[in-house]
Amino acid sequence: MATHLSRWLLTLALAAVSQAATAQATATPTRGQLLYETHCVACHDKQVFWRQARKANNWKALVAQVRHWQSVEKLRWTEDDITQVARHLNDTIYRYPLSDLAQRE
Repeated sequence: MATHLSRWLLTLALAAVSQAATAQATATPTRGQLLYETHCVACHDKQVFWRQARKANNWKALVAQVRHWQSVEKLRWTEDDITQVARHLNDTIYRYPLSDLAQRE
């Protein structure tokens, strides 16, 4: 009986993990991700983020770099767009602590 219960619990746990993985894989992309993939990824592959001479070394610098490059490219993003792209990069690559200002948004 205990063996059947253990197998049942294991099957249930595996199904839950599988369902969670599927949900993550099909999650709706964020606005920041969409903007980045549309306007930035053609020039900025993953290698640009791992170079030694990184210009963005904290959250504020990351936001400043996104603001600078969207201006250079004349994308006319709003402050929210800039923040969303910076958050996407931070969530997926940099993982800098967010400033108090960014946490309130």
